[in-house]
Amino acid sequence: MSDTIEKVKCLIIGSGPAGYTAAIYASRANMEPVLYQGEQPGGQLTTTNDVENFPGYPDGITGPEMMIQLQKQAERFGTDVRNGWITKVDFSGDVHKVWVNDEKEIHASTIIISTGASAKYLGLPSEQKYLQLGGGVSACAVCDGFFYRNQEVVIVGAGDSACEEAHYLSNLCKKVTMLVRRDEFRASKIMEARVRNTENIEILLNTETVEVLGDGQVVTGVRAKNKVSGEVFDIPATGFFVAIGHKPNTDIFKEYLDLDETGYIINAVPGTSKTNVEGVFVSGDAADHVYRQAVTAAGTGCMAALDAERYLAAKEADFEISTSTYN
Repeated sequence: MSDTIEKVKCLIIGSGPAGYTAAIYASRANMEPVLYQGEQPGGQLTTTNDVENFPGYPDGITGPEMMIQLQKQAERFGTDVRNGWITKVDFSGDVHKVWVNDEKEIHASTIIISTGASAKYLGLPSEQKYLQLGGGVSACAVCDGFFYRNQEVVIVGAGDSACEEAHYLSNLCKKVTMLVRRDEFRASKIMEARVRNTENIEILLNTETVEVLGDGQVVTGVRAKNKVSGEVFDIPATGFFVAIGHKPNTDIFKEYLDLDETGYIINAVPGTSKTNVEGVFVSGDAADHVYRQAVTAAGTGCMAALDAERYLAAKEADFEISTSTYN
């Protein structure tokens, strides 16, 4: 074995609410966790301007500031937070092997995966501009819908999630315009019926987004095009919601871990953070395609650290029993 290989008790991959919460619990359990932040340190919340639904912040907090505080708390208890991302893994043997930036090799007794999921966007320059500015583009109605109370918004999507988010927004907003690219929904009939029967939701079929309009700081409308007639028209709106799905950041694990058809990691034992590989655990949006909230991610980060701690304790107990029997 090369002298350059590092051995750690607990390796945490990812640095959102799930990763940092796992780090806090693992540190306090003397597991000496090493956490790699990944390509987007802090995760999706770093693109969220205001977080008002996380307990403990009565006046709200920005996503980046919240991640800074979580990192400081993890480091306070001894977490080794590092830059870099995991580019390769090997879970085929008793030793869990990972490679950092295709260079450094680490052997970990336990691994907690907190790589999250990335929201899919249309890719329009104007969309990305106002997303980065925090001025009216969002991929989470539950997270950000509160900021658009009594306003008019546009949502893009045609699946169950889009219908669910459109209905959620309809309870907050004056009007919700739903843009569906095809001539039909992909959603289940019951979800489609729910939005069709909601008075303040307007559905535009065969309609695609051309541009997100704004004043340079915030969104003021959406330019759309009817694919059948070719008509281009503007829709007044202060918020633009994209609900075309999420992609879990799990590609490097697919050779070893059980994933669903979308790529979310499957919990081997429901109600736990265990994967199909012993000693490898998952937390946050890498396994959660239902809730996708910071608070639920933090909760599963806690679960993963506790599961990892119990796994290590059981291994150590087995070792002590086998040693005493041998002696």
